[in-house]
Amino acid sequence: MRKIILLPFLVIIVFALQSCLKDKITKTYSIFEPIYKSKAEVQAEIKSSTANSISNPGKIYMYGNYIFLNEVNKGVHIIDNSNPANPVIKAFINIPGNVDIAVKGSTLYADLFTDLVVVDISDPLNATLKKVVPKIFPERVYASGFVQDSTKVIVGWTERKIKETIDQPPAGRGWIRGDIFMSFSSFSGTSSGSSAAPVAGIAGSMSRFSIVNNYLYAVNTSSLKVLDISAVNDPQLRNTVGAGWNIETIYPFKNKLFLGSSNGMFIFDISNPVAPAREGSFAHSRACDPVVADNTYAFVTLRAGTFCQGTNNQLDVINVQNVMSPWLVKTYGLTNPHGLAKDGDLLFVCDGSDGLKVYNTSNVFSLQLLDRVKNIETYDVIAWNNRLLVVAKGGLYQYNYSNPSNLSLISKLAINN
Repeated sequence: MRKIILLPFLVIIVFALQSCLKDKITKTYSIFEPIYKSKAEVQAEIKSSTANSISNPGKIYMYGNYIFLNEVNKGVHIIDNSNPANPVIKAFINIPGNVDIAVKGSTLYADLFTDLVVVDISDPLNATLKKVVPKIFPERVYASGFVQDSTKVIVGWTERKIKETIDQPPAGRGWIRGDIFMSFSSFSGTSSGSSAAPVAGIAGSMSRFSIVNNYLYAVNTSSLKVLDISAVNDPQLRNTVGAGWNIETIYPFKNKLFLGSSNGMFIFDISNPVAPAREGSFAHSRACDPVVADNTYAFVTLRAGTFCQGTNNQLDVINVQNVMSPWLVKTYGLTNPHGLAKDGDLLFVCDGSDGLKVYNTSNVFSLQLLDRVKNIETYDVIAWNNRLLVVAKGGLYQYNYSNPSNLSLISKLAINN
């Protein structure tokens, strides 16, 4: 499964000893350089285009009979899911730098690097840009001193191969080269199960967006943004609240927001929707951290081997009945967990290369593994009305979980290899 570190600018260095001279060495490496377009050009291209095949699937959002699937750093696939056995990709919206999506009514909200774009999708085949809200998210961070042209937008990368012959360093010493560039993007969450039709839509647990009634809540690394979307095509930023550090995900439940960070979980009360108030928190060892919750418990997956720098792969069950003082109930070991979803007593966990796992949570002190789907590398999941939407390395899968001990595959939209 794709790691949640985005690497849109990467230099791969390959050293080759090809010279017969002891004091010379030839090295070959590739540099990926940015392709720029003006902001005006990019905004003019934010519209429906011919349906593209899925290549690098990211976050997911379900609204009515449609699925909105992020193509990492490229844009959004619009999928007609009227017949889950035969989903059809209807269109693609070009949005450079996009990793997050949310939908209300006929309006799509998506990030374009630092900006929030508002797109009218009342006719999915003829989507139109309505508004750009600047500077909602932080700049992408690049190593080695690379600074992008802030007046333009990066829409791709080109490879340039370089071969150099240089003096061989003294024995026992090597080269230190600082031209590996990385970009980091927080991932976040909203996911729930219900027998009723989704009203404001359902997002996967890796999301940074959450729509609750007439407000869009968006998290970046250290703050919670509150946007009034009562006029759906004209969001107004109403508040910015300090949220902690290294915030990655957001999950709404009733009048609470559960924020996952690389070192803990934070709970905010939104009884006053424009002024989220921080209540309790729960600290854990450093790891990437999506979260889902119900009336009594929060379920948090911790993942190692990413830019979060953690070493733990586990599921934490946290009692949140007293939101001012959450406490750890029990920890369960996992392989490489990513997103998760909950419907009643059923908990669905994307455990990376170890597949999709289904647990009965009626006894949180002894979770029961009901089923495991093997041979797929999973990233995120939505559970609704006995149907699972699963984003995996192989594409978009749909399962029926009316028998949670024996999930049945409904359909698969495979990626384009």
